[in-house]
Amino acid sequence: MSLIEFRQAKPRPIGRTNLLDKGYGLEHIKGILDTGSQFVDVVKLGWGTSLVTQNLAEKLALYRSYDVEICLGGTLFEYAYMTNKIDEFIAYVKDQGLKIIEISDGAIEIPEKEKGAIIEKLAKDFTVYSEVGSKDETVIMSPSKWVRQIKNERAAGASLVILEGRESGTSGLYRGDGEIRMGLVDDIFESGLTLADLIFEAPQKSQQVWLLKQYGANVNMGNIALEDVISLETLRLGLRADTLEVFHGGK
Repeated sequence: MSLIEFRQAKPRPIGRTNLLDKGYGLEHIKGILDTGSQFVDVVKLGWGTSLVTQNLAEKLALYRSYDVEICLGGTLFEYAYMTNKIDEFIAYVKDQGLKIIEISDGAIEIPEKEKGAIIEKLAKDFTVYSEVGSKDETVIMSPSKWVRQIKNERAAGASLVILEGRESGTSGLYRGDGEIRMGLVDDIFESGLTLADLIFEAPQKSQQVWLLKQYGANVNMGNIALEDVISLETLRLGLRADTLEVFHGGK
């Protein structure tokens, strides 16, 4: 008998862990993946770091050798949009051999219809992750707007919609102190959206624990620090005090 029943293996539709690479070196990445690559679904090369990474080809090859998918940060798309270089951006993504593309408007404003049209176009050639929510801590979107945008972007062709939280976990889905907007999350699920539609950016441990307690082990989470991949997996499996009783208390 196995001591613990592990979760579904990759590729998995839910319970995905997407890591954030802020510009790490190859040896650091290799050490993390040697330990826990089976728990890593996607790594995002944060914001525009790919453009200034001098060993990008080697980094992409390393991730692929561990069966980890890669995408570029949504802010790079926003830069391309602002500078009228979307075609160049798409060519760049294709040149890197990437299959996932992130479309966001967390730092700038893109009209909803225009963003939807971009998603629809890119979904023909890529797996599209779109992102909803602002990176500005002072911007508070109504729950109805969140729901409308998520549903519209899914309908336009986004495979998953990311709920903005930044790498700090202090905006978008969260208040400035990192507390999750519980009422907003309730409204999102009450609208009929499911775990299979969403990626929760949840860089802080307290945010990860709250999501797991509320919705179980198979919440898709993003902007997870590379160093936290094993820590998060133990939370998912109830192998840490924070979730031990939640997942095993009745057994």
